[in-house]
Amino acid sequence: MKACVDLGGTKVAVSLAADVAGAYPAPLQARRSEPTAKTGAPDAVALQILRMLAAACEEAGVSERDIEAVGVSSCGPFVMKAGMIELAAPNICGGLAGPARGLPNSWTSALLEAPLREKFADVRIANDGIGALQAERRWGALQGMAHCAYVTWSTGIGVGLCVDGHVLRGKHGNAGHAGHMFVSDNNDALCGCGNIGDVEALVAGNAVARRFAAAGYTDAAGVFSAAGAGDEAAVAIVDELCRVMGRALYNLVITLDLERISLGGSVFWHHRDYLLPRLQSFIGGKLPALTGGFELVPAGLGERVGDFGALALVS
Repeated sequence: MKACVDLGGTKVAVSLAADVAGAYPAPLQARRSEPTAKTGAPDAVALQILRMLAAACEEAGVSERDIEAVGVSSCGPFVMKAGMIELAAPNICGGLAGPARGLPNSWTSALLEAPLREKFADVRIANDGIGALQAERRWGALQGMAHCAYVTWSTGIGVGLCVDGHVLRGKHGNAGHAGHMFVSDNNDALCGCGNIGDVEALVAGNAVARRFAAAGYTDAAGVFSAAGAGDEAAVAIVDELCRVMGRALYNLVITLDLERISLGGSVFWHHRDYLLPRLQSFIGGKLPALTGGFELVPAGLGERVGDFGALALVS
């Protein structure tokens, strides 16, 4: 039995997977999801994961001792403390940007690996962009691709990168944090990391709600739904969001000479038919020597990519 943990800025989901001959990928069992813990002590997220895994085991009728490995596909960045991974995630740790960001804690990092290792011997943690990238390369829209990326447009902006068949990780496993690039002169948005006006601060799901509530759009879904219905103000907002995100994608393509990017995440996925051609317009036809032959596609694993990203780390 293997445990899968999909840890994001909005929710944490856990599930179990048993090796089943011929199943590809293994079916998930006893899945449960909760809003990510953001109050209490800095070990609150890790304790939440442990509690949820215990409940999943009880539902599946197995012992926690039957879990041979735990895969955690997590939002980041990560920091290393005493050789263990902790979260320094802008959408979880309120101490990074301070009270102005509105998170209900003062954490500058949150424990993750150490509490899990007290319970389980084999714990494998990777950035959720990397987990999703590996799942997409094994089972999804990036199969057979040696120069590719997975990008999530969700509560935050996450990226997993693969060049020459090698997944890029970086010194602390933080390669792919392209959501904190600057691609615009817009300085009206505070990111949870403390940056003002980076990609995530401008276009992430929670950023859209913060930036445009005064215009009557209280959440990202409202903006995109209104744009799809032809609301001119909403169309202008979404066009600008796509300009920022499209530039970020273009930068990835030409910097790494990619052949395909698969896109997922709740913001993109629920409005993919509207957003995909707009994002493509910022890549196609520009510098054909680098963008020719490139494809931008929806994630092959759809809304399951986070769960299977965790499974890919232990399979």
